[in-house]
Amino acid sequence: MKKLLIASAVSAAFAAPATALAQAGRVPTLGQVLDASGISVSGYIDAAYSYANRNIQTGFSDRVFDSQNNSFGLHQFGLMVAKQPKQGFGGLVNLTVGSDAQVIHSFPEATASTFDLTQAYGQYSTGALTLIAGKFITLHGTEVIWSPSNPNFSHSILFGAIPFTHTGVRASYSVGDTVILFGGINNGWDQLTDANRGKTVELGATLNPIRPLTLTVTGYFGKESAVAPGTPGGGAQDTRNSLNAVANYIINNAMSVGGEILYVSQDRPVGGSAKYNGAAGYFTYNLNSQWRLAARAEMFDDKNNFHFASTNVAAGTDVKYNEVTATLAYLPNSSVELRGEVRGDRANNAVFVNSDGTTAKTLQSLALQGIYKF
Repeated sequence: MKKLLIASAVSAAFAAPATALAQAGRVPTLGQVLDASGISVSGYIDAAYSYANRNIQTGFSDRVFDSQNNSFGLHQFGLMVAKQPKQGFGGLVNLTVGSDAQVIHSFPEATASTFDLTQAYGQYSTGALTLIAGKFITLHGTEVIWSPSNPNFSHSILFGAIPFTHTGVRASYSVGDTVILFGGINNGWDQLTDANRGKTVELGATLNPIRPLTLTVTGYFGKESAVAPGTPGGGAQDTRNSLNAVANYIINNAMSVGGEILYVSQDRPVGGSAKYNGAAGYFTYNLNSQWRLAARAEMFDDKNNFHFASTNVAAGTDVKYNEVTATLAYLPNSSVELRGEVRGDRANNAVFVNSDGTTAKTLQSLALQGIYKF
């Protein structure tokens, strides 16, 4: 009798999972397995056609990713794998493959490569404190590298005037539900390995004083090379300071507005400090569940031609830029987004290059973009 009872118990133990699987009717999917393990996987494919009425491919361009005259392009294949528990250890890896990867490389990576390890860091969280160490995106800016998170196809001039990533350590601390504080130390602007020995300090705070309003103020302070931002390595060591403020206000479920202000200064061994600053405004309106309208307007003041270093104007010339962008997006489902965009740029000096080599003060462009998210 005792042996019979034991045999019955063992049979029941093995029968229960089999019954559960039979009731489920299928084997667990990879997504279900990953969810159960706390690992998230997401990504997208970003392809587009863009046209410009000036030669921005081999001539001067104030663009970041869309510097093509008349071309189809695979801009990005993005992939992110992360495990970020609220308590304990985790990590994140973010890959970017495509033409945009050539722009965001950190020193000393080869700029010709269409593969970029955009983020890779370990994480530890305990209570209100989170620590990360490795390579991660900057605190500056409204727009990001991850294409689906931006409402427009093209990026702002300000996006190209801030760092893309940093390598170092960063801490974030939540003060209640309305304040997050940031602090860290890293190699500097877009430096996978330190190109100039000096370290850069980052400080910031995100405030949510009322539910619809979010404010973020961040700053970077440290020694950098004497060349303009975006070209690390070599040269004398200068002090570069950057301050950035971003605000976003949700008017209602369909409409939101935002703004950004940027100020950057850098000491120079000769000639005092170099500076540039700018401001941008954003507007997004969801016409319905499938159609969205987005607009951006901005100005950028490049003191002494420091940031762009255009060869089409005399050295030391102040060049002022402004641009207006309008984007209409169609979202047939949660995975697909199709965008059409028109954009116009203007400078107070003739910096843009025509196909015949003459210069102009204006630049117009249009683009058609498709994004598939998974």
